[in-house]
Amino acid sequence: MSYFKYDTHVHTSETSICGKVDAKTLVRLYKKAGYHGIVITDHYTKDFFEGLAQDSWNKKMDRYLTGYFTAVEEGKRIGLRVLLGIELKFGENNNEYLVYGFEPDFLYQNPGLYEMDLKSFSKFAEDTRLLVYQAHPFRVMVTPADPRYLHGVEIYNGNPRHNSYNERAYDYAVRHNLKMLSGSDFHQMQDTSRGGIILKEAPENSLEFANILRNNGIVEYITTA
Repeated sequence: MSYFKYDTHVHTSETSICGKVDAKTLVRLYKKAGYHGIVITDHYTKDFFEGLAQDSWNKKMDRYLTGYFTAVEEGKRIGLRVLLGIELKFGENNNEYLVYGFEPDFLYQNPGLYEMDLKSFSKFAEDTRLLVYQAHPFRVMVTPADPRYLHGVEIYNGNPRHNSYNERAYDYAVRHNLKMLSGSDFHQMQDTSRGGIILKEAPENSLEFANILRNNGIVEYITTA
């Protein structure tokens, strides 16, 4: 049986201020590391969008998706699947949420998602195919969210520059019967392949990826521990 390796938490330098590796380079790094696909989850925040010129929302979104679109083209060229997600931050606190289950048109058609809070976004997501996972819920300055408003939790975050207290995240997911996820939280070259998931099937787009997560299709969580 074939298995497929996907990293669920990857940032590009084109879009995420904290990203240090451009989209083309990171795609090549993951191809070399034996991954079949990655999910670009660049930071989606009020500060990012308000820091852009006074353009239309569509132009702002063109700018936001620069890293993703560049990664897609390089992935097609070398044979690595590139999917779309976001790492969404609301104004209510420092928490961040990995959101899956949409294509670019969703972001163009639904501006300013950061203006919501987790509760209202969770209600909004009920009428969509979105999945919402809290990223690194036990990291310093982060508060574990109300599980009623989550589909899942990132139980393993591979970023080596932060202590994400992954064991606590795992216990939290078990205690509240939440779905689980592992990701590298890629920002720098040394972050390559420090997390991810192994699947029985290779999703061709972000909607298929979310369906696999929704139907408990993860075979194994990749960790460096």
